Amino acid sequence: MNKYELALIVNAKIEDDARAAVVEKAKEYITRFGGTVSEVEDWGKKKLAYDIQKMDEGFYYFIQFEANADAPAQIEENVRIMENVLRFLCVRKDEA
Repeated sequence: MNKYELALIVNAKIEDDARAAVVEKAKEYITRFGGTVSEVEDWGKKKLAYDIQKMDEGFYYFIQFEANADAPAQIEENVRIMENVLRFLCVRKDEA
């Protein structure tokens, strides 16, 4: 099992419960593909470096998880089509 981090930028113009549902859905994808979520960091609303879909702010979330090597590709495939996710990035964390 490798350690990964999934970074999500979620639409700032949706309600709090809808935003929480987006994060829960991402966590659900991680567990569906054999991963275990260890931590979710909520960085709150931040200004974006450039406009994405005519928005200049977004909520940042960082989900730490462990999974097999094939899981991140499957997770990204599902997160890519999620509504209200402006950007995402899944990276492998070093064992340092």
